[in-house]
Amino acid sequence: MGFRVSQLFSTIHGQITAVIFACLIIAFIIGSTLESWVREEYSAPDMESMSAQVSAIASVLASAAPAEREVILAAANRKDVRLALQPLSYSERFTTSSPDEPFIQVLLDRLIPPENHPVPFGGWRTFADGKRVLAAQVDQDTLLVMELPESFLRNDALIFGSNYLVATVTLLILFSVFAVRAITSPLRRIASAAMKADISVGPALFEEDGSVEIVALARSLNGMQRRISTMVESRTRMLRGISHDLRTPLTRLRLRAERVREEEVREALLGDIERIDRLLKESLGYLRDNYQRELSQRTDLASVLQTTCDEFADMGHDVQYRGPARMATSFKPLALTRAITNLCENAVKFGTHVDVELRVVDNHAIIDIADDGPGIPEEYRSRVLEPFFKLDAARQDSETGFGLGLSIVAEIVQAHHGKLVLLDREPNGLVARVTLPLEQK
Repeated sequence: MGFRVSQLFSTIHGQITAVIFACLIIAFIIGSTLESWVREEYSAPDMESMSAQVSAIASVLASAAPAEREVILAAANRKDVRLALQPLSYSERFTTSSPDEPFIQVLLDRLIPPENHPVPFGGWRTFADGKRVLAAQVDQDTLLVMELPESFLRNDALIFGSNYLVATVTLLILFSVFAVRAITSPLRRIASAAMKADISVGPALFEEDGSVEIVALARSLNGMQRRISTMVESRTRMLRGISHDLRTPLTRLRLRAERVREEEVREALLGDIERIDRLLKESLGYLRDNYQRELSQRTDLASVLQTTCDEFADMGHDVQYRGPARMATSFKPLALTRAITNLCENAVKFGTHVDVELRVVDNHAIIDIADDGPGIPEEYRSRVLEPFFKLDAARQDSETGFGLGLSIVAEIVQAHHGKLVLLDREPNGLVARVTLPLEQK
């Protein structure tokens, strides 16, 4: 039995039930105390009691002689009670509202109407000459009218309102605390972990802690992450195997092509074989996931960029670095070096001058690789980041690759929780902008 109760309260449904039950207990205890205090400290008119009093006096007056009515009224008009006998035609002046009535009175009458025992003559909301009254018919010609104070809070409304206020405030506080602790905080942790998730196989990403529903959600996401990682790993192994298996027949084709006597045919065959070989090399490079498993290290980012620019300059390319001499931050050195190298290769392939700039903006490192080539139309800039997509119209070249370089860069930048965007350079050219957080977690 105890196990079932503990299991029930470990669910969100059970916890909501417990919160409501606790709210009822707190509201009952505090509300009873507040109601007693209101009754003792604040003497407010009770509409039902006053209506019953007017009806009772009207009944006494109905059976009294005309001379006795004045004595009865004098005896009744005590403790600020104002009773008066009026002709029945006085009811023609009755209205159901008054321009001078406070809004709080209207609201209370709408939300907490008095009980219908006994109902005054003309109804509960009766006004005469702008003043609120309670009336009862004495006989066919006479009305007994009680004039109420100009401003008052009904005792029943005050008591009910205090209980309602206590219950509402208690429920809001308890549910706010419950929502933050049991729902909002766990979901934020799961959302944060999902933002940092990658497809590499590793420990469970989502903390399995909290209510039964939150634990079930975390376990489902962890299972999904493991299944996706297993699927991707299987597909990657299969493609690697196919790429490696193709190298052997490709080598035999190259040897046979070199024996062809016709020079024109031999060069065409060797060119096609070389193109297939480059496709295999780029595909294997794309399928390598070392950057996913590489650990972040605190390294000098400026030094990495300067080294990459110097290597391209040594090969005869006009590549210049601009930025700070040193900027130490945490990142994956091999992976980021590969990404910057791919961007520089694209830049020198389509442009004659390349600028690599590093700067810090809002706690982010921004790396711009700008060339003076033909650029890329804006409508294709998202598609060129897809694997094997080539934009021949904008950057057509005989040495153009197979559309994997930018895809590798995009995945590496994403693994660093960064962002890669392609922008226009004035007057012509392309700017590949990499934005990285300065500290990787």
